[in-house]
Amino acid sequence: MRRRDFIKVIACSAAGWLVPARAQQPVMPVIGLLNFATPEANAPYKAAFLQGLQETGYVEGQNLVIEDRFADFRYERLPALAADLVRHRVSVIATHGGPPSAIAAKAATVTIPIVFVTGGDPVGLGLVASLNRPGGNITGVSFLNNALGSKRLALLREIVPTATAIGFLVDPTNPNTKPETKDMQEAAAALGRRLIIVKAGTEREVDAAFVSLVEQRADALIVAAQAFFNSCQDQLLELTQRHALPAMYQSRSFVAAGGLMSYGTSITDAYRQEGIYVGRILKGEKTADLPVLQPTKFELTINLKTAKALGLSIPPTLLARADEVIE
Repeated sequence: MRRRDFIKVIACSAAGWLVPARAQQPVMPVIGLLNFATPEANAPYKAAFLQGLQETGYVEGQNLVIEDRFADFRYERLPALAADLVRHRVSVIATHGGPPSAIAAKAATVTIPIVFVTGGDPVGLGLVASLNRPGGNITGVSFLNNALGSKRLALLREIVPTATAIGFLVDPTNPNTKPETKDMQEAAAALGRRLIIVKAGTEREVDAAFVSLVEQRADALIVAAQAFFNSCQDQLLELTQRHALPAMYQSRSFVAAGGLMSYGTSITDAYRQEGIYVGRILKGEKTADLPVLQPTKFELTINLKTAKALGLSIPPTLLARADEVIE
């Protein structure tokens, strides 16, 4: 055999070996991330989610692909976005932005595993059969912030004991609004306080809601633990400061940025736990075997500088109970 022919044979043989070697490379799993919010609003929560995935050995771009779908705070877009992820045959759907995303994902598939994060009651929302045995193809993390309204009202009353009219800002399109409002109405009645319910689902409506609060002479405000309000944090803080309105929020980030006080669980940690659950599912665990996770620690944060600006004196007993005091 001539040397040139021999080289061709060797080259062809090598090519034949390389093709199957490439074909045997493992295909990276694809996570569908269905989000009610915008990329900017979800950035800290996605970072926590990626951290949870990394704790189970998965890193985006290395051994994992993430397909993001954002509804930009438009509920009506979620069903189509969820259907698109199903068509892409993703390995798992993770939902961000509260109940609407989870509800849309559940309606879109009964086979692809779904992991949610919600501040509401997943059983009451119809997401799972029970917390310990979720059943079906869906499980997740409930950080229970939506169920803490009465506690927030009681804490706010300690700081503003003379407040008789309390505003309650809700997003009318959020599925949690009805049960949250009912709980707050009962809590306000039990404390002998008048509850002023104002609604906002857009930035313009937020401005209008504060006009209504001023007209109805609200003495203080509680902002519902709903995803939309996280997106307009700066606007809410500016309006409460402009109108000198003591306000209670769901998360520490509001207080760190100048809000008066917050009470709730760590939302970012909930998303980290979601990432861990997704990683476990990718490794073979079944959603039906993973109970819905619930928080065990609740945090009270108070901003003393803001309290001073509002002319409020924080009771020493409340300061002693605070997990963090920002000065």
